[in-house]
Order: sequence, then structure tokens, then C-alpha cells
Amino acid sequence: MTMLKLANVSGVLRGLSAATLAVSGYIHAQLYVDGYRFIHVVGVMFLLQAAASFALAALLLAGTVLRSPALLDLAAAGTAAGALAGFVASRTIGVFGFTEHGFQPAPKALISVLVEVATLGLLAVVAALALRRRLA
Repeated sequence: MTMLKLANVSGVLRGLSAATLAVSGYIHAQLYVDGYRFIHVVGVMFLLQAAASFALAALLLAGTVLRSPALLDLAAAGTAAGALAGFVASRTIGVFGFTEHGFQPAPKALISVLVEVATLGLLAVVAALALRRRLA
């Protein structure tokens, strides 16, 4: 693949990553409004995750035009990974005394996990393409 094609593919993948990250942010914001805001500490964490996801999604979209730095990709991946870690922790050891079971609340929990995994997968491909570009 030529350098230009790799750059175009990376831009499309970053755009898709922005979309999946925004969906995760929307779900967390919706859960916050639907009642998670009343859960001590966890409610604030949902709000922060939503805000970070929306902000990073906007920056990733801007980066598709302005050539997004790797640090931005890493921050987006960290946000998605953090949300997944919180999901796993809330179903195993608990988070500040809060626990949930399975994929409840349905279908938001499942959709959130799927888009966060998709975000990580898309950004992993972006990183691999960047490495390939550097080595070429």
C-alpha cells in the first residue's frame, strides 16, 4: 500500500473510532441520567467517562483532517479500556461497593462493551498502520 493510501485508511479508521467512542459516551451519559447519578462515586465516574469520550471523539474527528497524533489515539484507547475495566470490575470485585450482574442493564451494557472493544480494535489497526508507515 502506498503512503497516501495508508494515511487515508488511518483517517477512516480514526473516524470510525470516534463514532464508537461517541456511542460509548452516549450510553454512559444516558445511564447517568437514568439513575446512575445517585450511585455514590460511580455516578460521577459515568459522567466523566461520557465527557471524556465525547471530547476525544471530537478530537479524533478533527485529527482525521489535521493528522491526529499518536497520543490522542492512546488517550482514546485508554478511555475505552478504562470503561471496559470498570465494567469487569463492577461484575467481579465491585467498584466502591457497587456491583452488577451479567449484561444488565440490557441492552446498554452489551452495546457499550461491543463499541468499546471495537474502539480498541480500530485504534490497534491505526497503530499498526502507523508503525508500518514508519518502517517503510
